[in-house]
Amino acid sequence: MTNNPKPTVKPEDPRFSPGPTRKPKGWTLSKLENAALGRNHRSAPAKAKLKRAIDRTREVLQVPDTHRIAIVPGSDTGAVELAMWAMLGQRGVDVFAWEAFGKDWITDAIEQLDLDDLRTFEGEYGELPDLSAAQPDRDIVFTWNGTTAGVRVPNADWISAGREGITICDATSAAFAQPLDWDKLDVVTYSWQKVLGGEAAHGMLILSPRAVERLETYTPPRPLPKLFRLVKDGKLDESVFEGSTINTPSLLCTEDYLVALDWAEAQGGLKALHAKATSNAKIIDDFIEASDWCVHLCKDKALRSNTGVCLRFTDGSLDHDALQAGMLKRLAEEDVAVDCGAYRTAPSGLRIWTAATVDPDDLHKLLPWLDWAYRDTAKELMGA
Repeated sequence: MTNNPKPTVKPEDPRFSPGPTRKPKGWTLSKLENAALGRNHRSAPAKAKLKRAIDRTREVLQVPDTHRIAIVPGSDTGAVELAMWAMLGQRGVDVFAWEAFGKDWITDAIEQLDLDDLRTFEGEYGELPDLSAAQPDRDIVFTWNGTTAGVRVPNADWISAGREGITICDATSAAFAQPLDWDKLDVVTYSWQKVLGGEAAHGMLILSPRAVERLETYTPPRPLPKLFRLVKDGKLDESVFEGSTINTPSLLCTEDYLVALDWAEAQGGLKALHAKATSNAKIIDDFIEASDWCVHLCKDKALRSNTGVCLRFTDGSLDHDALQAGMLKRLAEEDVAVDCGAYRTAPSGLRIWTAATVDPDDLHKLLPWLDWAYRDTAKELMGA
C-alpha cells in the first residue's frame, strides 16, 4: 500500500451512471432546437414528433411489424406496471427476479395485485433463479437484464414457443444493447434514459398480437387508473399507438429521444450498438479478471451484463461499505467517475455503465484510477 502514485490522465467524461446515463459524445442542447415546444401535444406538429418517435423506434430497434409501440408515462416502471395491472389475473403467473427491480414486480404481484395463482422465483444478486421452472400455460414476468445486479438472461430458450400464457419483459437496460427474441416476448418495456442516454419519465410499451388479444378479451378484477387504460369499448385504443399519448408528454424529451435514435442509426444501427456495449464491457471484464481486490458480482461469464458491469470487493478484513464510500468520494473529488456505486440493496462494490454512449477511451483511462482509489481507501481504513 506504500507505493500508490495517483494517475494523471482522466476520462474526458466522468459520468458512468447506470441511469440516467451519459449523452453520446458531441451532444449539445442545440440539437433540441427543433422541438415542438409550447405546442399542444395533440397538435399536428407535436403528434407528428411523437409518431416519428414510435416509427423510428420500430426501425432502429427492429421491432416486427406485427407489434404495436406506444409511449407511456412513468418511465419503464410505469410501462411494466401498466402491463401487469391491465393483463395479469386471467391465468397463473410466474415472476422471476434476481435484482431490485425484478423484486419490485414480485412486491406488486403479491401486495398490490393480490393474484390468486402466483409463483415467485428469486435468485441472489449475481445469480439467476431456476428459469426452467417456467410453465407454458402460465404468464411470465421477468427482467431481461438486471440493472442492479449485472446479470442477464443469455437468451429466451427457456420460454416455450407454444406457450398459452403471455410474457412481460422489463428490458430497460437491455434494449439497444442486447438481442431481444421478439417471438418469445409479448410485452417489452424500456425507458429512454438507459442505453441511448435519453431523458427520464417516459416509458416505451411494445405489444405482440397475443398481448393485444389479452387486453381485448380480459377485464381485470381491479380498478385501472387512467394512465393504465389502453382499451375502449373492448378494443385496443389504436390512437395511443399512433402518437396520441395517454397523458401530456415532454416534447423536449421527445426531441432528445429522436436525436438519440438518429445517433444510434449513424453508429451503424442495432448490431453496432450491441457490439460496442459488448466490447466496452470487456474492457471492465478484463480489468476485474486481473484485479487483486475485486471480482465480478456475477460469477457466470455467460450471464454477465454488457451494460451495467458490477464488481464486488474481496478483502474480508475491510469494511466493504466504508470501502465503497471512500472510493466513490475519491473518484468524485478527482472528477474521474461519478454515480458508479453499487445499488443500495446490492453487495458493496462498483457498477460501471458500458453501453454504446460510453467512450471506450474513457473506460481505459478510468481503470488506473480505480486501482488508486481502492489502495488509497484501503490504506486509510487500515490506519496505515
